[in-house]
Amino acid sequence: MTIGHPEKDDRREFLKTCGSVAAGAAATLAFPAIIHARDSKPTIRVVGTHVTLQETLRQKAEKDLGINIEFYPGGSAEVLLKASTDPTSFDLYEQWSNSLNVLWQAGTIQPIQISKLTYWNEINDLTKKGRLSPKASIGLGDAPYKLLYAQPDGSLGSKATDEISFLPYVHNVDSFGYNSATIPQGTPYQTESWGWLLDERYAGKVALVNEPTIGLFDAALAVEARGLMHFNDMGNMTRRELDELFKILVVYKKRGHFRGVWSSVPHSVELMRSDQVVIESMFSPAVSALNGMGIPCVYAAPKEGYRAWHGVMCLSSHSKGEQQEAAYAFMNWWLSGWPGAFIARQGYYISNPERSRRLMSAPEWDYWYDGKPASEALLGVDGKVVVHPGKVRSGGSYIKRFENIAVWNTVMDSYEYSLLKWNEFMMA
Repeated sequence: MTIGHPEKDDRREFLKTCGSVAAGAAATLAFPAIIHARDSKPTIRVVGTHVTLQETLRQKAEKDLGINIEFYPGGSAEVLLKASTDPTSFDLYEQWSNSLNVLWQAGTIQPIQISKLTYWNEINDLTKKGRLSPKASIGLGDAPYKLLYAQPDGSLGSKATDEISFLPYVHNVDSFGYNSATIPQGTPYQTESWGWLLDERYAGKVALVNEPTIGLFDAALAVEARGLMHFNDMGNMTRRELDELFKILVVYKKRGHFRGVWSSVPHSVELMRSDQVVIESMFSPAVSALNGMGIPCVYAAPKEGYRAWHGVMCLSSHSKGEQQEAAYAFMNWWLSGWPGAFIARQGYYISNPERSRRLMSAPEWDYWYDGKPASEALLGVDGKVVVHPGKVRSGGSYIKRFENIAVWNTVMDSYEYSLLKWNEFMMA
């Protein structure tokens, strides 16, 4: 009798489960269309999260490309289930690289032809080779370059071929935010630490992101930073390690350490704005929003390193003909300059930044990409001042930030088991 590897069986079982609910998922997870085709122009459907499916971007793309675009934003777990079970429901899928293995193994996305990508040669080495500089840490887990190229045997790997699994575009490094009016501001990469999330001084005013493949790593980094346990490979935790991790987290939760969890950027903003929390898992737009409100939220540069993520744009296995050509046009549009400049103003990076540089002011580029002090007030995507003169971006330059990666958002071999443990933590 052959005994399977328990963690690898988790992923296979997840995909099997996804397949068994495909018919139901299409009905129960229907996405309301924002715009419907009204004429003969091709229409593409884009499934993803609110991070990139922003109305300003949709309207600009429609105007520039002369096509109809329908956005279907949803929660990350929701859209992953949708895309992994029903390829007929979308033309393009936008989320994070930790969803790639699930979609590829489910067969709901098809390889993207490099020859059809206008700006492929401009894409930097972060995705293609894993590093922006020789001394950069690649980071644990599913570093995107490991999953970029479609291999002849049907697998994904880092060896260059003529086909890729995703278009590399938006990316960033995440950490936690803290209110410097309450918590003394630390020194980037020296005193700021993930361990602050478990500091007893902030008990009752701490929040985590409610996303197993993200919040799990924030919690693991905090636990290890406090010296409460050590992981052999944080990017691929074992069941025994998950048991130990969540035993610790449940103890903290039962004594009231966590104020709660958040599932959307606006919710995370409200938690700190209303002083319900003083430190929490956070995404860059939330930090910008709070600063725009006059709340001194600092985005930490942890000495242990960041949790990194990379946006992936994937092509449905069902997409063909006119819709497929329109989908390629939209992918190329994303790397054409304007979108990269737009998302830079909320703290995100694009994979071919030099093309966006000409559409940003010199002070904007100096602050967002080069890590220099702001020479003037800088506006966010909502037109509000998010950076005041003299401020320096937390963590420094683009290169500096990506030299300090601890772990990437990852779907581990023990993914299914980690979901069970996360749910137990939520219910404790």
